[in-house]
Amino acid sequence: MKVLRFSDLVTSGAVANQRVFIRADLNVPQDDSGAITEDTRIRASVPCIQMALDAGAAVMVTSHLGRPTEGEFKPADSLAPVARRLGELLGREVPLVSNWVDGVSVNGQPVKPGQVVLLENCRINVGEKKNSEALARKLAALCDIFVHDAFGTAHRAEGTTYGIAQYAPVACAGPLLAAEIDAITKALASPQRPLVAIVAGSKVSSKLTILKALADKVDQLIVGGGIANTFMLAAGLKIGKSLAEPGLVDEARAVIAAMKARGAEVPIPTDVVTAKTFSADAKAEVKAASDVQDDDLILDIGPDTARRLAEQLKKAGTIVWNGPVGVFEFAAFENGTRVIARAIAASRAFSIAGGGDTLAAIAKYGIEKDVGYISTGGGAFLEVLEGRTLPAFAILQRRAAG
Repeated sequence: MKVLRFSDLVTSGAVANQRVFIRADLNVPQDDSGAITEDTRIRASVPCIQMALDAGAAVMVTSHLGRPTEGEFKPADSLAPVARRLGELLGREVPLVSNWVDGVSVNGQPVKPGQVVLLENCRINVGEKKNSEALARKLAALCDIFVHDAFGTAHRAEGTTYGIAQYAPVACAGPLLAAEIDAITKALASPQRPLVAIVAGSKVSSKLTILKALADKVDQLIVGGGIANTFMLAAGLKIGKSLAEPGLVDEARAVIAAMKARGAEVPIPTDVVTAKTFSADAKAEVKAASDVQDDDLILDIGPDTARRLAEQLKKAGTIVWNGPVGVFEFAAFENGTRVIARAIAASRAFSIAGGGDTLAAIAKYGIEKDVGYISTGGGAFLEVLEGRTLPAFAILQRRAAG
C-alpha cells in the first residue's frame, strides 16, 4: 500500500517550521470521576508527536473522546484529563485549546515551532461525523501537513480522518498508522504459510463477512465462543442451552465447505468445558463435544481441543487473532484462551492481534512482547479482516498518487 509517510517527510527536512496537524486516537477509558483508567492509546500517540516536535514543527493534536453531541460541549466530553496525561508523558505542558476550527492560538499567539497543543474533542465540531466539506476545508487551512495516526478511526470518513486529508497541502500516515499498514500487509497480503486465523465472539452474524472473507485466504480458521457453538450445530453436535445462532447454521456450513474445497479446515471442538449457569463460581465440567446435555452451557473449549489447536498454531507461518475462545474472565473457563495465547507467544509465526477482548487476554497472560503486532483498532481491524479498503487508507493512497 503506497502512502506518504510522516517519517519520510521528517527525514527529508520538510517538517521544520511547518504547522503539523495530527489526528490521534486518544479515546481512553475513564471512571465516573473522569480519571483515565488505561492510557495505552495516549502512550501510543507519543512517538508521532515527539517526532514532529523534534523536527521543529508547530504541532496541533486532536482526537475524539466518547460520543459527544455536535455543537454541545459538556465538561465530561473534555480532553482535559488527556492533556494532563500527555503532558506528563512528553515532559512539558500541553495547553488545551477550545473553539479552534477558525484558528488555533495560545494566549492570543499562534502555535510556535517546537510547541504542542491539544485541540478540544473534535467530535464536538458541527459537521465532523458527516464529513462536512465546509468543515474539512477549515481544518485543512489550519495546517501545512496533516498526519493521520489514528488507526482506530481509519474506518470512518469524518472531518478529521478523511475530509482534512482531501484538502490539506500535504497528507500522510503517522508512524502508528504506517505500522498498522505494514503489519496488515504482512499478515494478509503476503503471509508466510500456513496462515491461521482465530475468530471468536458471541455471534456469527457480527463476524459472518469476516469468516467468509477469511475462508478464501486462510489455511485454518479457528472459531471460538458463541461462533464455535454455531459451527458445532452445523457439524451436527448438540450444544444444550449455549449461546448460538441456529438461523445461521447454513452459513456456517458454507464456510466449512469453502475451506474444505481448498484443502483447508475449520476445526470443530472435540471436547468442551460446560456449566449449568453463567457465573464465575459455576461448577466447570469437561466433557466430550458429543456428550453435551440439554441444560449445559458451553463456556470454553476443552483441554484436548486446546492442545490440538496449540500444536497447529506452533507450526503456523502467520497468525491473525481476534477474540478469546472462551469466557476467559472466569478462572474456570479461561484454559482454552490461555493455551491459545501461550501457543501464539511460543510460535515462530508472525502474529497480529486486534480487538478489545483480545488485547485484554494478551495483557492477562503477559504475552505483549511475544505477539508480532498488536493492533490499536477495534472496528477498523475487523473491517480490514473483511477485506474492505478503509477510507483513511484510500484517501492517503489517492493523495500519494497525486
